[in-house]
Amino acid sequence: MQALPATLCHLDGDYLPLRDAKISVLDRGFIFGDGIYEVIPAYDGHLFCLDEHLARLERSLAEVRIPNPHDREGWRALAQRLVDSAANEATVSVYIQVTRGVAPRDHAMVQGIAPTVFAMVNRLTLPNEAARTNGVKCVTADEFRWAKAHIKSTSLLGAVIARQIGVDAGATETVMFRDEWLSEAASSNVWVVKDGTVYGPPRDNLVLTGIRYGLLERLCAERGIPFALRRIAREEVFAADELMISSATKEVLPVTLLDDRPIGNGRPGPIYQSLYAAYQEAKRHNAQAQQPPRGVSA
Repeated sequence: MQALPATLCHLDGDYLPLRDAKISVLDRGFIFGDGIYEVIPAYDGHLFCLDEHLARLERSLAEVRIPNPHDREGWRALAQRLVDSAANEATVSVYIQVTRGVAPRDHAMVQGIAPTVFAMVNRLTLPNEAARTNGVKCVTADEFRWAKAHIKSTSLLGAVIARQIGVDAGATETVMFRDEWLSEAASSNVWVVKDGTVYGPPRDNLVLTGIRYGLLERLCAERGIPFALRRIAREEVFAADELMISSATKEVLPVTLLDDRPIGNGRPGPIYQSLYAAYQEAKRHNAQAQQPPRGVSA
C-alpha cells in the first residue's frame, strides 16, 4: 500500500497528520457518497475566489439538506490554517468534504446526526508550459451521469468513469454531450469561442457551474470580449475557432485537438491568450487585496 503523507488535515474539529485521520465505516459518505465537497486553490499563501467557493459549498449543502457546520469565517480560518501549514509549497489546494455523518445504513436522510467535516491540503500542479503553448487533446463521450450535476457531490463514480475514458485515449479531458448538446467535461467546464465571443452552456441543473463561470465572465468583461451562455450543439464545438476548459486545477486551458480533429487552426488562439493573461492578473490582484505575501511583515 502506498504510504500516506503526514501533511496536516482537519477532521471534525481536530488538526492531525493526514495518515492518522480515521472515519467510521458507517459514515454515510463512505456508504452512500452522501456528501459534498469543494476544492479551493491558493497561490503563495492566498486563497483564491474563496467567497465564491464557500457560496457554492453552501448551495450544495442546502441542496442535499446537510446542515452547514461552519459560518464563512469558520471555513475561512480552517482553510487558511491548512494553507499556512504548507508554507513550503507555493501553490496548493484545500479539499473540503462534508458528509451527512455516521448512522446505521438506511437510504433515507437520517436526521439529528452531526455532519462529518474533513479537509486537507494538497500540492496544486498547474498545466505545464507545453500544454499552454501547444494546447491539449481531449476526447468526447455521451453524458451518462445524473441530472443533478449542479450539486458538487462526493458521488463521483460517473466522473471517474468519464475521466478514465480520456486517460485510456491519452487525453487531458473527456468532453461530454447530453442528447447532442454540450454538457461539461469529466472534471472541467468547457468553453467555445466563435467569431470573438466566448460561449458556455447555461447555468442549470445539468452542469456543475464552476467558479470560473463567474470569473471568466468578469475577465471577458474586463477585456472587452463578448460572453454568452446558451445551449451549444455538438457540431458547434467541432466548428469552434477556439475551445477551452477551465477548473480550479487547470485554470483556463486551450484544447487544440478533439477526437483527433484540430480545433480552429490547431493552435491556442488570441481569446485564450487574453483570458489566461487576465487570469494571472486576477491572481495578483487577489494576493494584493489580502495579507502580505509570505516572508513579508505586516
